[in-house]
Amino acid sequence: MAHRRSSIKKIRTDKRRRIQNVRVISELRTFARKVGALISEKKVAEVASASRDFFSRLDRAVKKGVVHKNRASRQKSRLQLKINSLKK
Repeated sequence: MAHRRSSIKKIRTDKRRRIQNVRVISELRTFARKVGALISEKKVAEVASASRDFFSRLDRAVKKGVVHKNRASRQKSRLQLKINSLKK
C-alpha cells in the first residue's frame, strides 16, 4: 500500500487511465475483426469504408499514447496488404 499522498493519487489516476486504455484497445480489436470478416466475405466497398474508420481510430489511439506508433503502422500495413490482394 502506498504511503505518500501523491502515490495514492497516482494509483487512482493510473486506474482511470487503464480502464480507458482497455476500452480503446478493445474497440480497436473489434474493428480489426470486423474488417477481417468483411475481407473474408470479399465485400470490397464495405471493406474500404470500414478500413478507413479503423485506420482513423488507430491513429487516434497512437496520438493518445494508448498504442505504440510502430504497432499501429504494422497493423495498418498488414491489413492494407490483405485489402490490396482482395482487389486483384
